[in-house]
Amino acid sequence: MTAAFTTAYISHPDCWKHDPGSYHPERPGRMDAINDRFIASGLFDHLDQYEAPLAKDEDLARVHPDDYIHSIHAAAPTQGTTYLDPDTAMSPGSLKAILRAAGSGILATDLVMEGKVRNAFCSVRPCGHHAESDRAMGFCFFNNIAVAAAYAVEHWGLERVAVIDFDVHHGNGTEEMLSNKPEYLMCSIFQHPFYPGSGTHNPASNMVNVPLPRGSRGDALKKAALEEWLPALRKFQPQMIFISAGFDAHVEDDMAGLAFVEADYAWVTKLLKDLADEICDGRIVSILEGGYSLSALGRSAEAHVRVLAGL
Repeated sequence: MTAAFTTAYISHPDCWKHDPGSYHPERPGRMDAINDRFIASGLFDHLDQYEAPLAKDEDLARVHPDDYIHSIHAAAPTQGTTYLDPDTAMSPGSLKAILRAAGSGILATDLVMEGKVRNAFCSVRPCGHHAESDRAMGFCFFNNIAVAAAYAVEHWGLERVAVIDFDVHHGNGTEEMLSNKPEYLMCSIFQHPFYPGSGTHNPASNMVNVPLPRGSRGDALKKAALEEWLPALRKFQPQMIFISAGFDAHVEDDMAGLAFVEADYAWVTKLLKDLADEICDGRIVSILEGGYSLSALGRSAEAHVRVLAGL
């Protein structure tokens, strides 16, 4: 089947309804920042738009134990706020947002594998890459990217799947879930030392972790991608690439201390897109992670998706 457009855009109104508190950085306005930018730039005119489905327990259970899945359902409040850790809170609207965020990658994977689009971007919240198999943390509940990658392997029968994480924080949950599993290769950059303090102690052989010191700019990202990621990816020959697309390494984002700009996100996206076009029929699924300076988030997401869409 030939797609009307190259790129799917997947989101859902429920993703606005997760409210961890008025002063929480992972706020509903993040969705507005991306949507407003895509509308103002005309980018939506070039994307196939879909609504994210609710993730099924069987899809979550590929990376999360049943008891943990049930605990998230049970923790959902009917009023007020429930804290699972000091940073990670649920409101009455959170559970559906959490399930939509996890379900977005399932739909994206299906759309790409069915040939309806070549790639997809999931504009969803809450983010996922800090969620460990049995622990919510760092604003994350279920690990959206790992849920999607495991679905690609187990449902679609892929033998080699790569996960790329350029969020400013190390994706500790994704690493925990994928370490020492030969079907997966994970490549990441992250500020170090920094939250959550992981990623540098004896990583598994299928982890290509590149810690960057505070103040690192786009040249450090390029060096990591060209000298560390690309050789590993070429050797691994993934059949699909998943991206944990965090934009909180932007110089304007005061949640962290790296100094990337929109052009850096466009550059690394093109590198990955060109590689995917070369070795895996262009198959990319990108899922939003961090990004807390609203203007920078909107501009960076636009730069990322413009490259995915070939614009």
